[in-house]
Amino acid sequence: MVAGETIAAISTAAGEAAIALIRISGKDAIEVADKVFRGKQRPSDLASQTQHLGEIVENGAIIDQVMLAVHRAPASYTGEDLVEISCHGGALVTAKVLEICLRAGARAARPGEFTERAYLNGKIDLTQAEAVIDLIRAQTDLALRSATEQLAGRLGDEFRNLRQRLIDIIAPVEASMDFPEEGISPDNVATICDRLESLRNEIDKLLATAETGRILHEGLRVVIFGATNAGKSSLLNQMLGFDRAIVSEMHGTTRDSIEERINLRGIALRLFDTAGLRAPENLVERHGIERTQRTLETADLRLHIVDASAPRPADFTMNPDELVILNKSDLPEHADWSSTDAIRISCKTGAGTPEMFAIDLQEAQQAVDELLGSGDEEAVRDAIFSQFCIGK
Repeated sequence: MVAGETIAAISTAAGEAAIALIRISGKDAIEVADKVFRGKQRPSDLASQTQHLGEIVENGAIIDQVMLAVHRAPASYTGEDLVEISCHGGALVTAKVLEICLRAGARAARPGEFTERAYLNGKIDLTQAEAVIDLIRAQTDLALRSATEQLAGRLGDEFRNLRQRLIDIIAPVEASMDFPEEGISPDNVATICDRLESLRNEIDKLLATAETGRILHEGLRVVIFGATNAGKSSLLNQMLGFDRAIVSEMHGTTRDSIEERINLRGIALRLFDTAGLRAPENLVERHGIERTQRTLETADLRLHIVDASAPRPADFTMNPDELVILNKSDLPEHADWSSTDAIRISCKTGAGTPEMFAIDLQEAQQAVDELLGSGDEEAVRDAIFSQFCIGK
């Protein structure tokens, strides 16, 4: 960013809409507005934080009828003089209004430059700057709430508190170096170590929430896997509520990973249907199985789908990081599965799927409860999340 430059950009999404917003920010923002806006008063004479009806003109010709607002520094989003022009939202007229502003002395803003200026001018900290994009990208109520809390500055307040506690610890240590004759008694050394240990524990707890924050904003990666023809694609379709994957009695129908998203109880689930696991019969199937293995490595939750009507494979194992789903409960269950602790469902009839959904979400819901301060993890709640949510 070049200090003193005045920038302008279209702040609303591309395409046609009723209204579009053009922002101008910088020391000459109001001067630029004076050149392009015609109303009862010049923008330089308008009271701050007020809206005024007028026209955008070029060489005396009216381009559009607009509403204009002036926000004088430092009481603006960027901390600079800021002008907002609300024009009609057609793609051509919006581009034309921006073009006129650029010719009047502004330059085109870079992506994120308005928020960058807000940060550089002390209006927000880095955690709040990150929250802006999280707020825009939020796909669930929980993600939206998290971003809003972070934008309000609560995470930044926590970091500032940690910083101050570090300064309080550093001060006597530096004093002992500046004035060695004073020294630090063993009691003081022990106290400092205790305070550092306490601080480290709180930082560790804060860092431990990073994965939860990722899940909250990016979605929980749920990978459906198992042998061919076990019902993986049927389960995906059942969870989505529509036919996304091809279902066939033929083995190996799914050759590649399929990803879809659903919003379940406020949690974004990224569902992956994968190629069936078996000895590959050709190169394409081998590549599909290799992709399944790679997808499993990045999973937050693994759903191991098994055909309950078939014998238990000799190499079958129940791993602690997997949820075993016995499908085809509408058929007689093979005796091999009688003592298996698993969820029994029928993708054909829908039996058991509500129970499966509930268990699917237990791990994610518990993590989100901790994040939002409503769970049973008292230490995490009291130390970190009583007043805010971490974004990512």
